[in-house]
Amino acid sequence: MTDVIFFDLDGTLVDHRGAVFAAIGRIVRESPNATAAPEELAAAWWALEARHMREYLDGACSFAEHHRRRVASFLPLLGEPVPAGPAGLDAWTAERYLPAFADAWRCYPDVRPALEALGRLPHPPRLAVLTNGDPGQQRAKLARFGLLEHFEAVLTPTELGSAKPAAYAAACHALRTVPERAANVGDMLSGDVTAATAAGLTGIWLDRGVDFVTGEPTTSTGAGTGADAVVLRIEELTALAELASPGGPLARKRPRTDANRPPAGGPDTGAAVPHAPHRPRRPSEHPGGSGAHDGQAVRFDHV
Repeated sequence: MTDVIFFDLDGTLVDHRGAVFAAIGRIVRESPNATAAPEELAAAWWALEARHMREYLDGACSFAEHHRRRVASFLPLLGEPVPAGPAGLDAWTAERYLPAFADAWRCYPDVRPALEALGRLPHPPRLAVLTNGDPGQQRAKLARFGLLEHFEAVLTPTELGSAKPAAYAAACHALRTVPERAANVGDMLSGDVTAATAAGLTGIWLDRGVDFVTGEPTTSTGAGTGADAVVLRIEELTALAELASPGGPLARKRPRTDANRPPAGGPDTGAAVPHAPHRPRRPSEHPGGSGAHDGQAVRFDHV
């Protein structure tokens, strides 16, 4: 059976895309020399975020430096001078961006009911957050919405020494389990689901109906994740309790193989999980805000 369920944070528990666009929109409206409309400049910031976060995840710069690079590229679009040194760039982030961003954080409405339902199961799985974001800020988000108490751990590249998609094995080790007894829930089909299944976990795709990167309606069906991949597709986090309940797909045993046999005294492995049946989404159920889906190897868990 499944021992641990890992949760992505941004786009899964908290609406990151919506917060970013709201924050930048507010900043642009307060900037008299902005060179374009709020929507256009928010999209430009989003693209810079992806580029420089990738540099951070690849080890090319620190988290603080990735912010500086982002701000240095963005300020000319606001019609503002670029500070000459790191201190000025850090000050802009701390004084202009982060307050607006934090004010715009929103927790998805299905999160708390899902976590509470999992906790009421006869044998509840352990829960952890696995995110590529900054540890302090990610914990602040969870604390803001009263979610920290539900999680045994909040794991980031700082603790693990690697980021998703390479972090799944390290995350399992940190939680004293094996991939075959772990599941990962996320809204990005590639980084959260395909990469997790490649590492031996059960991938649970939270299809929020909106592509995290483009903001367009989801077009992928989740197919093509690999012949041996175990992928469950859900449209609301509240479906997790049913998957993890006795007799559900996350509770079934997997046959153990020599390749995935845990060490002596360690946990047993789980059971092969079939694809969960997918209920077609009615037009009225397509949510707004952010999701994250197909074809994106870069995780955007950050500010």
